[in-house]
Amino acid sequence: MTRKIQIRLNILFVTAAVVLAVIFCLYGTGYLDELQTVLAKDHYVFYWMLLVGVIAEIVAGSMGMGYGVICTTTLLFLNIPPHIVSASIHSAESFTTAAGSVSHIRLKNVSKSLVKKLAIPAVIGAIIGAVCLTYLGEYYAKLTKTIIAFYTLYLGIQILSNAFKEKQNKAMKKKTHLTRLGVIGGFIDSFAGGGWGPLVTGTLIKNAFTPRFAVGSSTVAKFILTITAAVTFFFTLGIQHWNIILGLLIGGIITAPFSAMLTAKLPVKKMFFIIGVLVIVMSSITIYKSVFS
Repeated sequence: MTRKIQIRLNILFVTAAVVLAVIFCLYGTGYLDELQTVLAKDHYVFYWMLLVGVIAEIVAGSMGMGYGVICTTTLLFLNIPPHIVSASIHSAESFTTAAGSVSHIRLKNVSKSLVKKLAIPAVIGAIIGAVCLTYLGEYYAKLTKTIIAFYTLYLGIQILSNAFKEKQNKAMKKKTHLTRLGVIGGFIDSFAGGGWGPLVTGTLIKNAFTPRFAVGSSTVAKFILTITAAVTFFFTLGIQHWNIILGLLIGGIITAPFSAMLTAKLPVKKMFFIIGVLVIVMSSITIYKSVFS
């Protein structure tokens, strides 16, 4: 057993011990029944989000992207308003991207100059995206939901296409407009609830950036834009649907210690195919319900 896996298992055991201690305290003070009643609200959405958090973390751990896409597609499918979708995802992702960023920094997978060139414009894009979604999601929820569903449909097709791509030879490094990429990536991620990974990380790797620096630097930039989006949504919407945030967060924490082990064992191309088809089907149903209901 490697030291890295041992550390992850230790984190899992500590987390489990804390959760059990909290449950014991709630039971002892008589608040456990009240908590169960609260968690059962909104058609048991907390438990659905717990499952989604687990699946999304497995996908992100095996494919290096897809957390936001899976969460957004599922929440829209469950008829959660678009602005609540993105606000909840970015609140939960603040913790998961922080852990990923620390890991990449320790492994020296981060280029400071690349992070700076991506993160600063991404912050601007994230603020604009969050403000736009707050207004449009509240007053034009049906239209916004349809637009985001079309975007997740597009991402689903992109994910599915990866299942049929052959491994390409290293190409010459292409010129990449990092400022434009950061602004667009930040806006789309904040407005649509996800998409930074497929767009930004995918573009960097496609344009022959060194994969470890592309993924590591992109992850750190993603953390910065996620915090920005979460804070912006906090000031514009306040804290809403904490049961969604808590479900996604706990689901991700439970799965994260095993993601490294799962990455080596899961068939990535089959995962691309299954997740791609799932996202396409759920997005298509959401579009149908939005247009014809």
